[in-house]
Amino acid sequence: MALSNTVIGAINFVAMLLSIPIIGTGIWLSTEADNSCVKILQWPVIILGVLILVVALAGFIGGFWRIPWLLLFYLVVMLILIILLAVLVVFIYMVTVRGHGHIEPSRTYLEYNLDDFSGWMRRRVRSSYKWDRIRTCLSSTNMCAELNQRYRMAQDFFNAHISPIQCPSGCCKPPTKCGYTFVNPSYWISPINTAADMDCLQWSNEQTQLCYNCNSCKAGLLANLKKEWRIADIVLLLTLIALIAVYLIGCCAFRNAKTEELFRKYKQGYV
Repeated sequence: MALSNTVIGAINFVAMLLSIPIIGTGIWLSTEADNSCVKILQWPVIILGVLILVVALAGFIGGFWRIPWLLLFYLVVMLILIILLAVLVVFIYMVTVRGHGHIEPSRTYLEYNLDDFSGWMRRRVRSSYKWDRIRTCLSSTNMCAELNQRYRMAQDFFNAHISPIQCPSGCCKPPTKCGYTFVNPSYWISPINTAADMDCLQWSNEQTQLCYNCNSCKAGLLANLKKEWRIADIVLLLTLIALIAVYLIGCCAFRNAKTEELFRKYKQGYV
């Protein structure tokens, strides 16, 4: 029984370690400028990671100090948390499965349309109340100013690999279809076809405005979120698989411990 309890404690210690990539993923998302402005995914991930850590700690204590009710609590609650993590992994995949970029002539970067993304993602930025808060947050960052410092020549800019939120399908310049002339990455003049898209009329060379009111800015934001959420989803999926394996091993160890205890009582004449 003592050996089995030690094994259970060791298994729960591994489960505690597996909470680290989950919490780390949430923290990483919160440090990204776009996610910190939207505030959707990072807190559920962090909270779920902390709960897994706490429950695994309870199982660790229950295993080493032989507290059966604490082990039972661990088995029940950890199963619920694993199911929640699995639901979160599937949910992230489903809402990010759409939203592929479009190639534009003579451009290295891709452009994005808001309608290409899932309905759930679009609803995060459709509301004027929500977008006003996000826009204010985005405009307070230096992402567009960084482009001005990095690219001086038009061709260098057109050949650059730029994040969706910064590129023409983003917030820092007008869409390519408008036909604006490059002055610098966030200053464009003489549009050829302002009727090509409503965003062509939304563009402003005022550095606090730019294309932050454009649908292309919303699409660029969602494209960035999709990219980062997909990375987070891979980490969560790998952690989920490891957690399921650890949980199943823990269940087997707990069952063996109970079997050993019954056998010991039988030998002692209690059964």
